[in-house]
Amino acid sequence: MSGAAFVLRTMARRGLLNPGAPQRVVRQLSALHTWGFGLAGELRQATARDPGRVALIDEQGSLTYAELLDRSSRLAAALPVQPRDRVGLLCRNSAEMVVALIGIATRGADPVLINTGLSGPQLADVVRDQSLAVLIHDDEFPAPPGVRSFPTASDALTAAAGVTEPPVRPGRTIVLTSGTTGAPKGAQRPTPGGFRPLCSIIDRIPLHAGVRMHIAGPLFHTWAYAGLQMALALRATLVLRRRFDPAQTLDTVARHDCSALIAVPVMLQQIMEQPYRPVPLKVVAVSGSALPGGLADRFMDRYGDILYNLYGSTEASWASIATPADMRAAPGTAGRPPYGTKVVALGEDGRPVPTGTTGRLFVGNEMLFEGYTNGAAQERRDGLLAIGDVGHLDRAGRVFVDGRQDDMIVSGGENVYPSEVENLLADLPQVLEVAVVGVADDTYGQRLAAYVVLREGAALTTDDVRDHVRRHRARFSVPRDVVFLPELPRNATGKVLKRSLPQP
Repeated sequence: MSGAAFVLRTMARRGLLNPGAPQRVVRQLSALHTWGFGLAGELRQATARDPGRVALIDEQGSLTYAELLDRSSRLAAALPVQPRDRVGLLCRNSAEMVVALIGIATRGADPVLINTGLSGPQLADVVRDQSLAVLIHDDEFPAPPGVRSFPTASDALTAAAGVTEPPVRPGRTIVLTSGTTGAPKGAQRPTPGGFRPLCSIIDRIPLHAGVRMHIAGPLFHTWAYAGLQMALALRATLVLRRRFDPAQTLDTVARHDCSALIAVPVMLQQIMEQPYRPVPLKVVAVSGSALPGGLADRFMDRYGDILYNLYGSTEASWASIATPADMRAAPGTAGRPPYGTKVVALGEDGRPVPTGTTGRLFVGNEMLFEGYTNGAAQERRDGLLAIGDVGHLDRAGRVFVDGRQDDMIVSGGENVYPSEVENLLADLPQVLEVAVVGVADDTYGQRLAAYVVLREGAALTTDDVRDHVRRHRARFSVPRDVVFLPELPRNATGKVLKRSLPQP
């Protein structure tokens, strides 16, 4: 199928080609032609088509699309920056953050999305490394020295008249990598060049025009940011809360009649700890880290086959999407590459490995990042980007991630992927969450250490953990060390900070 035919078919299926008032449709298309497919353009096309539709609901109230456009345009006019300047955003999910993000892009400056969980020294490093001209921040976060800063509610960010003309060069959003293995790097996100990136996602994840979508993940994270982009393109109603709480998330979804939830896997784990209650959800889409073993089936058994898992990275955007049918048919799969995306597993010689054989995963699509802001390179082969994982593909073309390339350990001459043992232990009914890492060993070079968090009231011994692995895996996969913890250290996006785990 040609690209144009795919786009038209997908847009029709998802309600984006439904008839509207002719003059509004003309203004909608004109906005995209003039402003492009970035945040500023998508907001303007949505406003042209549905100015009175509620665009955003947060804990302070709601904004229509016309109101969101007015506020972001006035912020853009008041912002003391030039095109190509970098503006940091240190905010929790709120209308103020969305207004600022779109306003920065409207001005032609580059928004830098900053993790709210960074320490003071890390934040100072970001200000320096990203050469921030301005920082916009919530009141709860003190501004670091060395940068001009404005609270999100500052009157100084309001102008009498808003920006009405597009910048010479659209603003490029910079997303910081998670920094779980070192200092976060700035990854420059490309601006979509048309409808195809959106259609590649909504072809596999059934999000429709006008959907009510609760984004529970933090907007500074790649997946939640993608959710915002999709919401504007779909003329959706976006529902935000400043902080994630599993019980409040279920309340929010029910109260605002949300049919879609954008989250990260650890949030699903916490939701599953809540008592069951019916919700109006038809799509729960997660990304950002691997789904722990068995979680997908347990979630779908409770809430129905509504779970979709996008596998990707800050640098590659997406690689594959697992639908409920994929996860039912092949537990543990990361799904299939969507339209326009290629995933291959390559051996050390750079050639594709046989089906079912583990190799380094490389990804190609039209939304690969443009590079790190510090000039560092990410390996590419024949136009495909190394995603940093090892994995394999099955005969049906489904992708399986076997582990992080830099997480693999060699124990007694055998290659061991900790994630394989993590998934095995996560299936134990007593285990709430688990992390497995490699540690130095004088005899075997490296050995596995398992960090286990038990469910309330559950009991499990070190020998129980080892025996379970021994029954299902080879002896070199059995963790020599088992450490029981009250909780795992995680960053603001839910990824386990393995460098913060105590030494066994």
